[in-house]
Amino acid sequence: MEKKIVLLIATLLMGCSLHFIKKRLPPPHRINGKILFQYEAPSARKVNLAGNFPDNEWLKNGDKVDSMFDDGTNGDIYAGDGIWSIEKNLSSGRYEYKFVVDRNTWVEDPNAVESIDDGYGAKNSVLIVK
Repeated sequence: MEKKIVLLIATLLMGCSLHFIKKRLPPPHRINGKILFQYEAPSARKVNLAGNFPDNEWLKNGDKVDSMFDDGTNGDIYAGDGIWSIEKNLSSGRYEYKFVVDRNTWVEDPNAVESIDDGYGAKNSVLIVK
């Protein structure tokens, strides 16, 4: 009888703990002919996509390029949910990228399938577009 009670309690606790597991965002993927990038940063005021894309070159021309959105537009589903999104036209190729939060914090994509050393002690996320 004690074994059954312990087993029942363990099962209930496991079920409750699964409720708290956070759903991960998908890696960048094609949607409506463009690649959708998403990054969760609820407290951010600004998020940019930086990378070796032809029109970006790691934000060489400032943070006006590839601004991400948390306003229900440009691939963002729900305004104000802390998930920043951008849809980008990309031709076939291999791209390295990071997200730039509030103009000074460069972070790799936690949902990327692949990453590579960035040469500065951190990692770049890698996306292969076919």
